[in-house]
Parts: sequence; C-alpha cells; structure tokens
Amino acid sequence: MSDIVTERSDSVLRVQLNRPASKNAMTSAMYITLADLFNAAAKDDRIRVVLWHGAGDSFCAGNDIGDFLKNPPGKGESPQALLIKALIDFDKAIVAAVHGAAIGGGTTMLMHCDFVFAGESAKLQLPFVNLGLVPEFGSSCTLPAQIGYLRAAELILLGQFFDARRAAELGMVTQVVPDQNLLAAANETAQKLAAKAPGALQACKRLMKRSTREQLEQAVKLENEEFSAHVRSAEAKEAFTAFLEKRPPNFSRMKGTATVA
Repeated sequence: MSDIVTERSDSVLRVQLNRPASKNAMTSAMYITLADLFNAAAKDDRIRVVLWHGAGDSFCAGNDIGDFLKNPPGKGESPQALLIKALIDFDKAIVAAVHGAAIGGGTTMLMHCDFVFAGESAKLQLPFVNLGLVPEFGSSCTLPAQIGYLRAAELILLGQFFDARRAAELGMVTQVVPDQNLLAAANETAQKLAAKAPGALQACKRLMKRSTREQLEQAVKLENEEFSAHVRSAEAKEAFTAFLEKRPPNFSRMKGTATVA
C-alpha cells in the first residue's frame, strides 16, 4: 500500500500519512510525494481545502531514523526543503487532525496548517536538541512568533513532550477533542471552509501570511544550513548512536564546535 493515501470528496482533499506500523514516520520519498501533492493541489481548482491526518495510532513520529541516517538532509533542495517550500507557498486552507505521536516534523509541519484539531491522546515534541540538531520547517521563526520566545525556548531547548492541552494553552492547537470525534471535527471545519468563496479565502490567508513570509523563507534557509552542519557533527553521531543503543547520550566532552561554513 502507498505510504500516503489521498481521496478527494467534493472540494476537500484528504491526505493520510499511511505507515501506521512506524507511527507514520517520514521517509525522503514521503517528503517528495507530499510536496508534489501540495503543489498539484495549489493548481487544481477542484480542491479548496486539504484535510491532513495519520493512519493508526499516531499523526507522525518525525523522520524514519533508518532512512534519515542513510539520506541526511543537506543544503539546497533536499526532500524536506521541497515540502517546506510547498507549504509556505500554499494559499489554500489546511486542516490537520492530530492524534497520538506528533514528534519533530510531526509537530513543526503543523505550524503551516490553518486549523489544528488535536485528539486527547496527542503527544507533541520538538526533540531536535536531544539529537544534536536544530529545529526545521521554519519553526525557529514561527514558534517564537506564535507563542513568544520564552515558551518557545521551553519547547525547543528542553525538547520535552507536551500534551494536547498544553499545546492548546500555548495557542498551537485550534481545539482539543476526544479521539473518537477528531476526524469528524476536523472534517466539519474543512467542509465549512470549502463552502466559502475560494478566491476570497485564499486572499485572506495570503494577507495574514504576507508580513512574515519573507522572514520565514530566510529562517528556513538558515535552518537548512545549520541542520546540514549539525546532522554531520560529533554531537549528532553520539545522539543517534545512543538512540539506537537505547541509552542516554553523553555530551559531557562535546565542545559545541559545529558551525555553519
């Protein structure tokens, strides 16, 4: 079966991450497929809204570690960069339904959505620093702007899990609903959006995003440069080795010398 399943119902395109056995962890191929889907949907007049969700018991557990270690992102147009650009350029409404694990990219991708419905089971995390890495998908820019620097620092610099209620308190989630009502609640909003005047709806989103789009694009560029440097650092090597060996990483002798050329 495909790792990403789509279905169009009237003007709503449902996009489902479909690797339930891996908690919908993202591979390079999935990033490319999603980027192509969003770029195609942007040009398709039959589609007015995207409804984004995950199969199984999670939304997305971030990167597939095996695939990630074989294909670490570099500078330029990596698979991740292609999806980031597609999301930044996407003027149509995106409604996300999030349950279970939303880790790393599973959280940062949500910052490009217009509505985020979270099931009570949702557990979010920005674990980048724990892995010797830096945030991505523009989250170093969008998160402080959305929730304030101090709260963003709590999430990014500590890299701890937080639940759906905390995400709602921080303003990262539109509404928390019981898991059994999650997809229905997200779909109800998607249908309401699909009934709006499409040109006006897209113009409203463009206007709200206009003042920060250039800043976001610059943040993504800098993130990609930093990420490319840090993913190949001794810190990241120790972090991923520890992860695979199921032990805490030891950064005690690290000097923090990974820098962008």
